[in-house]
Amino acid sequence: MTLPIDPAAIDPAAYGEQQATLQMEHETAIEYVREVCADNGFGVPVEFSPSEMLNEKVDADRDPYYVLGACNPAMADRALDATDKRIGALFPCNMIIWEEEPGVQRVYHLSIMKIARLLGLPTDDEAMDDIIADTGEMVEAVFAELDGDT
Repeated sequence: MTLPIDPAAIDPAAYGEQQATLQMEHETAIEYVREVCADNGFGVPVEFSPSEMLNEKVDADRDPYYVLGACNPAMADRALDATDKRIGALFPCNMIIWEEEPGVQRVYHLSIMKIARLLGLPTDDEAMDDIIADTGEMVEAVFAELDGDT
């Protein structure tokens, strides 16, 4: 399959890639990222461990890997309107925590709002620009706090 774009040519800022490294145990990192998200306006309505599921179902032998499905309901509501409801296919805004090595966790995030923009989902570009700016500030605050604690 040939992609219509060259993913390597896209600046990670265009899709809102953020990363931080935490010097703590995996379970502690999950709790900490959940708290930092809450402090910055995100709830976590969905969370799960793909590594636990894969290790159990297909004997994958995966290191700890956890997904926190963060959401700000006001932003989600605005985004649904700005994309004619299609952004729901990308919900929630995930914060991923994986163990790079014992005591070292990577926190990773991609902006679903920016990805929606790249995919052409917005039907209201001005509203989407505002949503991207607002959610971007919230995510920046999360990662500023996470980066400050490394």
